Amino acid sequence: MATLATERARTRLDQLAAAGLSADDFGAAAVEVLATALPFVAACVAPADPATELITGTVKWGGLTDEQDDQWAFWEYESAEPYDFREVVRRPGGVTTAHLETGGHPLDSPRVAEFFHQLWGFTDELRLALRVDGLTWGFVALFRDGERSAFTPAELTFASEVAPTLGRGLRAGLVTGAAMAADDGIISAGVGPAVIVLDGTGQVLQASVGAQTRVTELGGGPLGDAPLPMSLLSLAGAARTYAAGRTTQIPRMRLRTRGGGWVVAHASPLMAMTGGPADVVLTIEEARPPEVVPLIVAAFGLTAREQSVVQLVLRGVSTTEIARELHLSAYTVQDHLKSIFAKADVRSRRELTARVFFDQYAPRMAGRQSAGPSGWFGGA
Repeated sequence: MATLATERARTRLDQLAAAGLSADDFGAAAVEVLATALPFVAACVAPADPATELITGTVKWGGLTDEQDDQWAFWEYESAEPYDFREVVRRPGGVTTAHLETGGHPLDSPRVAEFFHQLWGFTDELRLALRVDGLTWGFVALFRDGERSAFTPAELTFASEVAPTLGRGLRAGLVTGAAMAADDGIISAGVGPAVIVLDGTGQVLQASVGAQTRVTELGGGPLGDAPLPMSLLSLAGAARTYAAGRTTQIPRMRLRTRGGGWVVAHASPLMAMTGGPADVVLTIEEARPPEVVPLIVAAFGLTAREQSVVQLVLRGVSTTEIARELHLSAYTVQDHLKSIFAKADVRSRRELTARVFFDQYAPRMAGRQSAGPSGWFGGA
């Protein structure tokens, strides 16, 4: 049942989602608003790569810190916990709680008992998937403590109803991040692919030349002395899950750097001859247009058909040719273009193409990178 507090929260979240905030700023502001309508003692907003639904970052609230990120990644991606964030996507309304998943006994969950409760005293966790247009852009975790801490059905309904708004805010933050990119370049030119080898405990065993630069771009500290960014820890955990045969999803994600550019990170488990946890090889390299452009286009909130039109527009295809290629009338293509321009906040094909160009191509040209054999900018 709607209350004055929940209606005010809905309105404020709608405003925040349209405010042009970065993903981190939106997450921090959204948590403050949620707390006015849905009480909790701590929270975490986690953007995700919509291609894999793996976590790419975190915004924490209520005393949570980054110091436990390696443990969190273990419980999320490596333990035998019956549900994780990606399972929440398939729950009714994209929401669930530890209380529901354990039949009213949240401490039966190893993750709750041995991690959340042991470190912070939490006794229930609400997990929410943030989906927009069929894609998952992030997750929210809300925590409570005390004997009567279970989230109510009405609270789950409210969380599910505002999830698309939260997802739109995170999705918009990806586009906003490009406009807020640092003046000193998007991606460090000449670094090339970086390789990091982690042992079974997540410690760095080896790293290639340039690996520190890539990790710094993703918000990490000195290799070997500071934890890796949550996105890379998540990827390593997913690689071990893949090695154990508990998933068929090959670990891979696209990540936005602190400078506003894009990289692609892969994780490959190595064979463990002793039967212990597998070592993992992380590879981080600059993303190429076939990987980046669809994500940018999706972040504008376009339908599948509109995305197909944009792909052809970026190739310089005329309206008549687009109509023939997609088996549409020219009038229908024009209608799609009007919708695309409104969603991308541009007025013409030229402005749309320019937006993608200045986000992805111009910074690399300014960085004196040269085009490789594929037509895209090569590495070192």
